[in-house]
Amino acid sequence: MNIIEILTSFNIYSVLVRLLMATFFGGIIGIERGRHGRAAGLRTHCLVCLGSAMTALIGLFAANVLNNDGDILRVSAQVISGIGFLGVGMILVRNQTIITGLTTAAGLWATAAIGIATGYGFYFGAFIATILCMLVASLFGYFERKVKLNTCLYLEISNMRATRDIVRQLQELFDFNVSIDIVSPKSNIAGHMGIFLFVRTASVEEKTFLKIENIEGVEFVLNEESRY
Repeated sequence: MNIIEILTSFNIYSVLVRLLMATFFGGIIGIERGRHGRAAGLRTHCLVCLGSAMTALIGLFAANVLNNDGDILRVSAQVISGIGFLGVGMILVRNQTIITGLTTAAGLWATAAIGIATGYGFYFGAFIATILCMLVASLFGYFERKVKLNTCLYLEISNMRATRDIVRQLQELFDFNVSIDIVSPKSNIAGHMGIFLFVRTASVEEKTFLKIENIEGVEFVLNEESRY
């Protein structure tokens, strides 16, 4: 029996290879998401892909070992719909105007499909799908940012009691065409506060950056394109 027959049949070696490959494929996608600071990163994508592959192997085990004549796709089919509940946790609505996390949620769904394909031994399809997911998330993200209609800025303030006044100045600076999300400070300095500023414009001029930095209480400003 050659290696192709071993990997395409149901045996202990093919099970091991499929589970390892599913973990690897999920990890590749998870690393890309983790680089952008997403809640679902390396471990989450690995587990989703691994679990999905396992559901496919359960179906194959029932058919090949237990001689169950039932539909071996039934268990895997529930993963596609069930993963939606996990994806919902990735989607956030900020200030009732800006939605984030859709790409990560879609990536989890695609990762589950890749895991199922790997579990059934569809190695080539799983590999191509993984490469395409990476291209869509990274390369397409670059082109999307080039034509985006919104810009995300991160600024950190050192005086939390002045937050209301700083927010008012930011809104006036952009004629109230902004959405604001208050988060934990990236610097982890006690007493600091982080603010994500979503501006409805393709780009922010350098002089505007300087105006923001000159607001009393603002420590620094960063362009956060990766938030998209």
